[in-house]
Amino acid sequence: MALDALIFDVDGTLADTERDGHRVAFNAAFAESGLDWVWDEATYGELLQVAGGVERLVHYARTCRGSTQSDQKLLSLVHELHISKTRHYVECVIQGGVQLRPGVARVITQARAQGVRLAIATTTTRANVTALLQATLGNDAVNWFSAIGTAQEVAAKKPDPAVYQWVLERLQIQCFDALALEDSRIGLLAATRAGLPCVITPTSYSADEDFAEAAAQLVDLDHHPEKLGLPVTLDDLRLWQSRAARRPQA
Repeated sequence: MALDALIFDVDGTLADTERDGHRVAFNAAFAESGLDWVWDEATYGELLQVAGGVERLVHYARTCRGSTQSDQKLLSLVHELHISKTRHYVECVIQGGVQLRPGVARVITQARAQGVRLAIATTTTRANVTALLQATLGNDAVNWFSAIGTAQEVAAKKPDPAVYQWVLERLQIQCFDALALEDSRIGLLAATRAGLPCVITPTSYSADEDFAEAAAQLVDLDHHPEKLGLPVTLDDLRLWQSRAARRPQA
């Protein structure tokens, strides 16, 4: 089976953005708004079980802070916070505060050279995606991706497969002709529920999660799980995609 496209998640997969990017930006937004909320690393790790920044804020306000505001007032506050957080995050990325994970740029270069299309399926905002791609890969990098599915295109959050289904429709390919790359169980479930083989590169936040459905689990793309000292290549990704696509569906 041909590998026609690589579909990347963003946060945690393209770059380890959560701890020193999004978390810091959320805290800056809280301080700017005069709130005494502070998300340390442990708290943020727990909150990552809730997909989507807006949803995460609502969950925290209700569950952790006992907010009794009406839904309308709370959503108004949350949307203001999220706008502020996005601005702080983009500033952090532009200033070089977030780097691509090992091997990501190399695999992207290999894919482009070999005619494998690139796509993104994420629950983050388009502004966050654009900032990261331009800061790490160059101003034209957004145009390297044939489809970019974000929170603007698809409202449903992972593990719902909707964003992957949207991307597959835009690429006009079958699920078994692509490979997803994710870092979390939530992302893995979204990809596999869309029928996609999925390779996992966990972060420190997701390292202990269950990845039984993954086509392969890696430390990162610069470390092959079986060939000591060698990086993962596009041919390795093709092999794992092909093997997973041939597995009987549960």
